[in-house]
Amino acid sequence: MDAATFRRKAVYGRWAVASAFFFNGFLVGSWAPQIPVFMTRLGISEFTLGLLILVFGIGALASMPWCGYLIEKHGSRAVVKGFAIFCSFSLLLVALAPNVISAAPALFLFGAVIGGMDVAMNANAVEVEKKLSRAVMSSSHGFWSLGGFAGGGLGGILIEAHGHLAHAVVVTIIAIAIGLIAFRFMITEEAPVRHEKQKLAFPTNPLIYLIGLMALFSMVPEGSVLDWAALYLRQERGADIATAGFAFAAFSGTMSIMRFLGDGVRDRFGAVNTLRISALIGASGMLAASIAPTSWIAILAFAFSGLGIANMVPIAFSAAGNQKGTSSGVALSMVTLMGYSGILVAPSAIGFVGGKTGFGPIYMVLAGLLVVVFLMANLARSADQKVR
Repeated sequence: MDAATFRRKAVYGRWAVASAFFFNGFLVGSWAPQIPVFMTRLGISEFTLGLLILVFGIGALASMPWCGYLIEKHGSRAVVKGFAIFCSFSLLLVALAPNVISAAPALFLFGAVIGGMDVAMNANAVEVEKKLSRAVMSSSHGFWSLGGFAGGGLGGILIEAHGHLAHAVVVTIIAIAIGLIAFRFMITEEAPVRHEKQKLAFPTNPLIYLIGLMALFSMVPEGSVLDWAALYLRQERGADIATAGFAFAAFSGTMSIMRFLGDGVRDRFGAVNTLRISALIGASGMLAASIAPTSWIAILAFAFSGLGIANMVPIAFSAAGNQKGTSSGVALSMVTLMGYSGILVAPSAIGFVGGKTGFGPIYMVLAGLLVVVFLMANLARSADQKVR
């Protein structure tokens, strides 16, 4: 293959993996406006709804460890496409569930295929970075955020006009169309590593778990802003409901913008320096939010924190996927598992503690976690292997 053809395929692969991130985020975003209807039509309480949403998270976390085994055996492209088939119909399955007994396994499956695809598309993004010799991970996560925004916005309009089932059908059609058009251009590893009597195993390299810890400490603040920032502003800073809702909107908005800018920043300054600066920005914003005297100052502080947190997890994923002597799929499955625990599991414990102490001290502690990431930033130096 000549250099021009190789480059062209890599560029096509870059946009194909961006489409995979958009696809995944679009499905997750489409689930959000379904939740109120889901609760009403099943006649369940907030507590039961919380347990069912936790089932979604457990499904995602359960699929992540063995997804690395599948990637090592079949390559990331095949695994992305395989999970995408199930993802396309997963929201429709939840929308069709008539009761809690059927909704629980449907949500578990939804979480499992979304989580499995998440690992595989991150592994594919690492491969694209290697072939293009430049960073694409941050902007790929930006496409996930963009997909979530599109899914949530379109969902509210369609459900209002045509009902939850028609919305789920439209989402399924859009997902299938994206998969058929874009995923055929995905690239994959040159030769997926295969071993005789290959077994599902956890990484033996301890550095993988330290990078996973960085991802965890980076994602716990994100999950805490998502789940508890509005309540913090409402109860402890006297904000009205409309104002309280701006906390996560401002945070996620700056995250999305910075993720699209992040690859260029990282290519220029390197992963380690970018991670250090990002961690300090994130920590200072979180600390300012914890002591802000008014709700609007807290909102600005959360927005500033989002600028820093935006690129921390993408860098951790790139660092994990480039560890020598370890399959990128196996490494990413563990780091993704650890990182996403910060969004799917940790906020439950934070809510319990925050109910006793208030959330101001919680956000102060979360600033401390980001300082720990700053101190560990040198562990991310492998993220630059494909761009140096």
